[in-house]
Amino acid sequence: MANVGSWNDIKPRITTALESGYECVLVDSEHVQRVKELGGIKTACFCAERGLQDILVIGKNGEGDGTISLPDDFSSSIDIALAKKMEGPKAGYVIVAGKSYEQFAVELGKHVDYLLVIGTDWKVIPLENIIAGLHGLQVKIISGVKNAEEAELALGTLEQGADGVLLDSSDLSEIKRVQKVVEQSSRARLNLIPANITNVKSVGMGDRVCVDTCSLMQVGEGMLVGSQSKAFFLVQSESEDSPYVAARPFRVNAGAVHAYIKVGDKTKYLSELKSGDEVTVVTKDGLAQTAVVGRAKIEKRPMILIEAEAEGQRINTLLQNAETIKLVGSNGLPKSVADLKAGDQVLVYLEGGARHFGMSIEESIIEK
Repeated sequence: MANVGSWNDIKPRITTALESGYECVLVDSEHVQRVKELGGIKTACFCAERGLQDILVIGKNGEGDGTISLPDDFSSSIDIALAKKMEGPKAGYVIVAGKSYEQFAVELGKHVDYLLVIGTDWKVIPLENIIAGLHGLQVKIISGVKNAEEAELALGTLEQGADGVLLDSSDLSEIKRVQKVVEQSSRARLNLIPANITNVKSVGMGDRVCVDTCSLMQVGEGMLVGSQSKAFFLVQSESEDSPYVAARPFRVNAGAVHAYIKVGDKTKYLSELKSGDEVTVVTKDGLAQTAVVGRAKIEKRPMILIEAEAEGQRINTLLQNAETIKLVGSNGLPKSVADLKAGDQVLVYLEGGARHFGMSIEESIIEK
């Protein structure tokens, strides 16, 4: 929120939000054009008519904030009538001051794209009820918060949690802390399991792909890559120094051009990756997040075949045969492919179903 104060007062909040990766700022209509000149961030405004803003917010100086009393019958609500009337992206704004406002929020949420829910003396229960009341609808529930602790609570309410948070703070450090909380909450957790290495064999020269990202990875963090579309080895980033080369923690030497790489719920061939694409980066604990590809380098190098078995499945991948290329052991520690041998255990990720154009399907496909 940056809707109170002069432009000089709110500009630091907006620039910090931009730099931290926020998606939208709520400002007065007079500041919308200035915000757009600062950078690519959406704007929302409390208004009763369309202007330059991306999202029109309904409820300020109305029933949503208690300026106008709630009607006994929500069908005669002024705010809901306006929400039904307005075209384009719109949000409802409700200060939940009691049970009746909780019920009103659910009804208003049926007619908007976003529902901004602001608490008074409550923390969880009304938000749980609103999430449950709007379950299955397209509306995104945005919870008002004042700090990172409240953001963490809002995003973790129920299994689903709020879809986002609306931060009301002039503390620039708090703006950054809340964004970190949001990033952590959005990370999926994949179930990595140990696989037993059954064979390691040099196979001659091949074209391999180095994926350089715009993110710095840690030891035990890398990408999921494999020759089969439903079985992936965790290939560690080059996040460690070696006698041969300095650490390049933005890079994963991912393997042969034919291999699959996990990208969200889909896969791509390593050979398809290019600057600006997204890839999934995974820690040894299975926490996944998105990284942006800076470049993909394809070069001819000596390759090594790695075969393993996990949960009765035989799986394999081909990586560059070099000391700096590492998988992640079942103990979470890196294991160079140069030292890998039968009987070792490494972390892998298995999926059910086959793949068609990168999408998971229920089909019987044999890959070997």
